[in-house]
Amino acid sequence: MSDQPQRAFTTEFKVLIVQRIEGGERLSAVADELGIRRKLLYEWRAAYRALGAAGLNRKRGPKPGGSKRFSGSPRGRPSAAAPPSSGVASSSAQPRGEAVEADALALAQARIAELERVIGRQQADLHFFREALRLWDATSQNGGAPISTKSSRK
Repeated sequence: MSDQPQRAFTTEFKVLIVQRIEGGERLSAVADELGIRRKLLYEWRAAYRALGAAGLNRKRGPKPGGSKRFSGSPRGRPSAAAPPSSGVASSSAQPRGEAVEADALALAQARIAELERVIGRQQADLHFFREALRLWDATSQNGGAPISTKSSRK
């Protein structure tokens, strides 16, 4: 075990950190910056995705229901039922209509961030394959046509 004392983090702090991660910041960079174990940030993110801010306020120890895993959406993608990631204020502090609009906006922003990450990966793949094709065409004889082998000559 570690000799360092165990730190306690407020729910508001956890929500802000999870929002940074959900917004596209690298989890490892946030963990290094704050001096928090990455495993803990993964747990916070999973709890937030499953139960919202209330999931970050849960007590330690075995969880009711016997399941160790959270029922979040697969592969970390936000689902339609994902909890809101807008501000820290509870819904009692905002009128119900504004809270619903803020929830919809937060879901839309999370979806946009996810799609931008997908597009970035696709652009990197396209660049890689274009470069590979260019190099293949430059080094292959006959413009990429199959090269004759001994067995096919007569």
